[in-house]
Amino acid sequence: MLAAAATLTLGACAARDDSGGSGDAPAAPQAEAPAQADNAADPKGDGQAQCDPNTSIAYAGTINGNNAALGQNILNGVKVAVERHNGNNPNCQVKLAEFETEGVPDKAPGIVTQIANTPNIIGVVGLPFSGESKAAGNIFNDANLVQVTPSATGPALSENGWKTFFRGLGNDNTQGPAAAKFITDELKAEKVCVIEDDSEYGIGLSNAIKSALGEKASCQDKVKTKQTDFSAIVNKVKGEAPQAVFYAGYYQEAAPFAQQLADAGVEAKFVGPDGVKDDEFVKGAGDAAAAAYFTCPCVPADQFTEFTDAYKAASGKEPGTYSPEGYDLATILLKGIDSGKTDRAGMLDFVKTYEGQGLTKNFKWDEKGELAQTTVWTYKVENGKIVRNTEIKN
Repeated sequence: MLAAAATLTLGACAARDDSGGSGDAPAAPQAEAPAQADNAADPKGDGQAQCDPNTSIAYAGTINGNNAALGQNILNGVKVAVERHNGNNPNCQVKLAEFETEGVPDKAPGIVTQIANTPNIIGVVGLPFSGESKAAGNIFNDANLVQVTPSATGPALSENGWKTFFRGLGNDNTQGPAAAKFITDELKAEKVCVIEDDSEYGIGLSNAIKSALGEKASCQDKVKTKQTDFSAIVNKVKGEAPQAVFYAGYYQEAAPFAQQLADAGVEAKFVGPDGVKDDEFVKGAGDAAAAAYFTCPCVPADQFTEFTDAYKAASGKEPGTYSPEGYDLATILLKGIDSGKTDRAGMLDFVKTYEGQGLTKNFKWDEKGELAQTTVWTYKVENGKIVRNTEIKN
């Protein structure tokens, strides 16, 4: 999930100079956010859509469970698309069903079975996390129910032969090498500690970046979900004296880990992926957040003005990680409904052959449900907010 491009150290005493760096290397100039394409799909459509009043799509994923902010970002993006569609199509009022999985692989199969047994649901945005997607993807497939995920990046998910799985972003085989490139080229790190959590996502991403870093991944360790005391790992990292620490996991554990590294005087640059790129990390990491960076196969939403305004009006906050991706994927499902797809088989056919521009990218999937074109951006913390930094070029 994310990277970044500047060169501050993770330490309580680290401070940026006027150029945005820490003085040991020049910071890359901030890249401009991509402009909204003139032909970006709009869920409003032409206003002439007609559909059965029970026609439904669903969001499935964490809402109030572990790392809930990541799921809420997506759900709110989906809501904007559905509200925009329904506000312009009086004869097609698509229902949005919400299903809470808490992001837990053990709970996802039961919830997805409920969705599969609800015939009016003909497409699903979710699941957000790789572990729950792995646990429940076969249920979507057996039900012939399209699953479009805006954030599950585990590379193996597209290797299961599921005909209903479609990924709306690059996987970790894209993010891992991109993060390694940022860390070595921009942060100039020769020694990197790679710390992974015990999630499917964390393990997969860790493997991808370690492979890309090679011998530069000179220090490795593991943490557990809901762990709060990282003293043993902090001491190990401090003894290794790396120039960078990459944390493969989610913000719930990354925030206290980053703070404890800073408290121990570790001066390595801290880089987290998309699972860490959230305001909740900034709140939880305290002073350490000011020197943190992220990598993410997600696109800055700065210039998506109409979407951002609608999102703020609906949720009371700025779009977060994967909010525009959730909007884009919901829009594709709504376009399918507007084109007359009234059942799961029709929606699957529509998505399989879909090609069109969204806010975040051009959407066209291969036979495994992977996108033809993907991108990875870096982000940083500035004045207590996560802001775009640069796009990582191959």
